Amino acid sequence: MTIDNQEKILESLKQHLTPEQISVNETVKELHGKDESYHKMELPDIVVFPENKEQVSEIMKISSQYQIPVIPFGLGSSLEGHVIPQRGGITIDFSLMNKVLEVFEEDFLVTVQPGVTRTQLNKELKKYGLFFTVDPGADATLGGMAATNASGTTSVKYGGMRDQVRDLEVVLADGTFIHTGNKAAKSSSGLHLNGLFVGSEGTLGCFTEMTLRVYGIPEHITAARASFPTVKDAVEAVVSILQAGIPIARVELVDEQSMVQVNKYNETAYTEGPTLFLEFHGNEAGLRQDVEFMQEIVQGHACIEVAFETDTAARNRLWEARHTLAYAYIHGHPGKKMMVTDVCLPISELAGAVSHARENLMALELPGGIVGHVGDGNFHALIMMDMDNPEEVAKAQEFNERIVLYALERGGTCTGEHGVGIGKKKYQQQEHGAALDVMAKIKAALDPNNLLNPGKNINVDHKELTQ
Repeated sequence: MTIDNQEKILESLKQHLTPEQISVNETVKELHGKDESYHKMELPDIVVFPENKEQVSEIMKISSQYQIPVIPFGLGSSLEGHVIPQRGGITIDFSLMNKVLEVFEEDFLVTVQPGVTRTQLNKELKKYGLFFTVDPGADATLGGMAATNASGTTSVKYGGMRDQVRDLEVVLADGTFIHTGNKAAKSSSGLHLNGLFVGSEGTLGCFTEMTLRVYGIPEHITAARASFPTVKDAVEAVVSILQAGIPIARVELVDEQSMVQVNKYNETAYTEGPTLFLEFHGNEAGLRQDVEFMQEIVQGHACIEVAFETDTAARNRLWEARHTLAYAYIHGHPGKKMMVTDVCLPISELAGAVSHARENLMALELPGGIVGHVGDGNFHALIMMDMDNPEEVAKAQEFNERIVLYALERGGTCTGEHGVGIGKKKYQQQEHGAALDVMAKIKAALDPNNLLNPGKNINVDHKELTQ
């Protein structure tokens, strides 16, 4: 962006935003030029902080007028470079649009602005005996979670973001508003726009309001740790639990190397072997039966130890250990950057995929561990690498490619919940085939000038979109 052009854009923005809502400060731009991933920082030209949907609409109109890219930004906790402005432009930070607008307790729905965080929403919902289920670990914004179709530890029971979104208010590239759904529990009317926009990573429009499904807080919750001699035993136990129809709320795999990091970082003394973290939601009598049945199943898969956590503090410690695992690795490998892989496969293919990943980690001599939401076939490898060491970076990228190709060959996906962003673009053609052309046509129809988060998600460029 030229200095002259930037001045014109700033003058246009000042007609609709206060000076405090517009920043060209280098530190502010740096904060918005990266996320939690290993991808290279790129700075936006301008950062804006709208307070309402009308201001977002005006920003989009200015973007269209000056042909400048727009990148939506939540908290920057994404893991595939989604918010990195590779072509500069205007980053829209939604942190000031953070109101819980209305709770429809009898309908089990809530309407929020995109800057509301998961923890903030659950604090508000607790007054009504309700909670929002999607738990990716990070206290991300709900707008960002919808943009990437995030899921997390509870997805095995409740599903991911796409399952919770009833309606989105979206500002399109030309500044117009649309609603993608309604408050009804189901509909056969029109195309399923909720499903289209959730997971679109800011490439089709900016979310300004969201109506989400919420649930009653369970009467009873029981958590457990189950340790196994091998990862294969642990994964096969999960498959058996699911096949038995036990309504499990969370089931997380943490491998031996990761349990070592957990204990070091959290000063715990958990068994350092492949471990399942499990949680059950329900009434007391039903939970007792589910837990007894689960114990029988895991014992049939060489389970070494089952330890239960029934009080709230102990359960919180258990899940905090799981959620802080990435930071445990970072703390344990100072000076190194983390790559977090994210493949998802049919549950019948999961044990082989996890074994394949562990074998390749060892073969490439990469420090890291394997964790995942194995109840829905999704797992991650946490790899530590020195970004100044080309050999280590190349090994990490080779590992990522190996496990992605393994997943695709077996009917899986290159990303179960982190999204495409920059890191997974190159696999889109192989995963989607001719359907990628359909996605490109939808992108071109809604964003003909390719100004909405360009270069992300579907791997198309401006020339392809305008042909």
